[in-house]
Amino acid sequence: MNRSLSRRSFLTAAGFASLGLGALYGQELNQIEGFEHLVEADRTKVWKMDTDRKIRVGLAGFGLCEFASQFYFQNHPNVEVVAVTDLFPDRCEGLAQKAKCGNKYPSLEEMVKDDNIEAVFVATDAPSHVNHVIAALKHGKHVASAVPACWGSLEDADRLYEAVKETGLTYAMFETTAFRAGAYAARQLYGAGAFGKMIYTEGEYFHYGCGTLPGYKDWRRGLPPQWYPTHSNAYYTTVTGKGFTEVSCMGMPSILEEYQKGANPYDNPFGTEIALFRTEEGGMARMGVSWDSCGAWGSETGRMRGEIGGFDGDNFQPQTDAARELAASVDPSMPALPEGVEGGYHGGSHGPLMCDFIDALLRGRRPTVDVAMALNLTVPGIVAHASALKDGELMKIKHYDHLA
Repeated sequence: MNRSLSRRSFLTAAGFASLGLGALYGQELNQIEGFEHLVEADRTKVWKMDTDRKIRVGLAGFGLCEFASQFYFQNHPNVEVVAVTDLFPDRCEGLAQKAKCGNKYPSLEEMVKDDNIEAVFVATDAPSHVNHVIAALKHGKHVASAVPACWGSLEDADRLYEAVKETGLTYAMFETTAFRAGAYAARQLYGAGAFGKMIYTEGEYFHYGCGTLPGYKDWRRGLPPQWYPTHSNAYYTTVTGKGFTEVSCMGMPSILEEYQKGANPYDNPFGTEIALFRTEEGGMARMGVSWDSCGAWGSETGRMRGEIGGFDGDNFQPQTDAARELAASVDPSMPALPEGVEGGYHGGSHGPLMCDFIDALLRGRRPTVDVAMALNLTVPGIVAHASALKDGELMKIKHYDHLA
């Protein structure tokens, strides 16, 4: 099924028929969320680039999801993958084969010393993201990383922000929701004014499965749900470009052994955390993350209620003639991709995220999910978990401004 959004499928005489995002899929319990379907790119649009310059890229991390190879850097006509690394030799060899690159390093710390590399994609374990990103920045590399931007530490969030500010280099976080078809369309609609202010937003990241997926040093074991908040928070923040000001979060004790208090390195008792945020616009957002249910449906989706328009995850619903007219001026379909680059996994977001990063480097612009947006997606979850540990105490959230 082609999941790209065309103007024709988006606008109908009846008023904005289904975007064709589709229903949730029945899954095996051990399947990784987000990797259900590889989405092919929409070839009705023609991709263009006004330069043949190639960005020399190093890729780091080939673990459970073979993630560093899953964003098509190796297939982009303006990219040359010049180095790869993974701590495990067999994985490093696997990444080298997938990326079609023979230059292998035993660690990211060694790879970033290579002066031939201009940019690095960090797809290592989440607790290492900040240190690995900063190491690359300090060696003069632009950086993209997997989510989240930092791991449970407000101090690390500030360290990352300052490192990007001091170096003047580009940082992007590959938040997949930002380039899911529905969120992408909603961002165009919001930018055109078709929502007005957002009154209420919901975002969900409810993971399939029952038990912890493997990871380097078992980092996923018992992880606080709101420390991995970006897929849900993105249904507000990547759509509006705005953040959250305060939060009250409730957590539910888990039935799973690894989420019992004292049974994991985070001393975390919760398998589910539901946060209620106040937004910069004065509205509210309910953002939920859950690892806990054995056998229930998974969800990676969002809904939005604006002053003059709403979005239920599949349909835009204008409530005024002005909203309808504003929406009619919007092209909601996903951007064109180069030949060889597919939409990929996580709803077809992988290819667009990589292309957005490379395009930002070639054109000297900010990537869509820059360091400010990355932290405004990540930090609210850290504060939300702290609130849950205090039975929903209302807590303030720091905001990060875009860098020049």
